[in-house]
Amino acid sequence: MTTVLSTPTAASVREAIAALREWQHDEAPMQLHPGDIGWNHRFGTAETVAVVRTWSRDGRILAVGMLDSPTLVRMTLAPDAFQDEDLARRLVEDFSLPERGVLPEGAVSIEAPQGLLLHDLLTKEGWGVDEPWTPLFRDFAEAVADPGVRIKAIGPEQAQDFADVLRSAFDTQRPTREYRHKMSAGPFYADARCLGAYDDQGNPAAVVTVWSAGPGKPGLVEPMGVHADHRGRGYGRAITVAGAAALREMGSSSVRVCTPSSNVGGVATYKAAGFAARPGIADRIRTV
Repeated sequence: MTTVLSTPTAASVREAIAALREWQHDEAPMQLHPGDIGWNHRFGTAETVAVVRTWSRDGRILAVGMLDSPTLVRMTLAPDAFQDEDLARRLVEDFSLPERGVLPEGAVSIEAPQGLLLHDLLTKEGWGVDEPWTPLFRDFAEAVADPGVRIKAIGPEQAQDFADVLRSAFDTQRPTREYRHKMSAGPFYADARCLGAYDDQGNPAAVVTVWSAGPGKPGLVEPMGVHADHRGRGYGRAITVAGAAALREMGSSSVRVCTPSSNVGGVATYKAAGFAARPGIADRIRTV
């Protein structure tokens, strides 16, 4: 049967999200999560739909990808398709040929979970590996401790706090009040919680958004940031713990996050919040 590559419509993108939710489980490797698409919704509905790709066979979605940038696709497969040779070969073709509408010519990257036959084929085609990232996981077998600082929900009224912390945390001017408004207007925000940690003067010190994939499924941290004026005071650990507690209350079985291995401070923060690091992973890259 033929594998069909598609860009979903605003209506059918829900099918891609449903597939992603189904594929999440605690033993799965780090992979594209419904929350990744939910977070992308900060750019708007049309913009988010335009960067989603699906690969289907006989009407069933077998792979979902999201263009995190014009040169980076993040993707995953149905668990029973990890070693599907026909699908893997089709993916290599689609990633290699610009006319397929996934990646352009030149230097590009693919984020794909470990264990895919795709990786073997990419290696044969000369694709390399990029800098390592560290996946971190925390299960919810036990209750999550109190974070120890003032935590409150980040609603529309706190949109500026959300933007201010992210701009400072990531040293960028991109986040605006509209990020929070558009993200919450998306069809997937019902599965999310956005929280802020505040200091004794009521200033926003850290923010986190966490995304559920449904009861009994692992949740995702995306994003978490600490304002530069409040670093080194435990706010990163506290807001991450608060986010984990929110996911546990929503029925998530665990929580996961991935950060560059070079971000030593970030890795240490997640470990302090009860996360355990797993072996490093890396994007696949084509440099020419």
